[in-house]
Amino acid sequence: MAGLLNAATSMMCPHGGQVTAITSNARAKADGAFLLRASDTFTIAGCPFVVVAVPHPCVKVTWVQPALQSKTTGDPNLTEASVGLCVAADQAVQGTVQILSTQQKVTGF
Repeated sequence: MAGLLNAATSMMCPHGGQVTAITSNARAKADGAFLLRASDTFTIAGCPFVVVAVPHPCVKVTWVQPALQSKTTGDPNLTEASVGLCVAADQAVQGTVQILSTQQKVTGF
């Protein structure tokens, strides 16, 4: 079982941009921070990715594989095993999100 992601989880795009999670979950917490769900908003700032001398930064994360059996307020939770794609403003997929750290007190799958 993998640790559930919460609002204190540290994530970045493959190029080093920082991911910020904005959750509408105001009910369930793990280790003092609200749990993250696939339906939440994940923005990326500071991505330095360039394609042929033109900036093409990652701007958001789209989750394609959330937790299969764990839900909060009806939406699938996210775990360390979840897969999120970092995308540019033109919806081009630029790699998978890197989960650097999260809480380990509550797990799911």
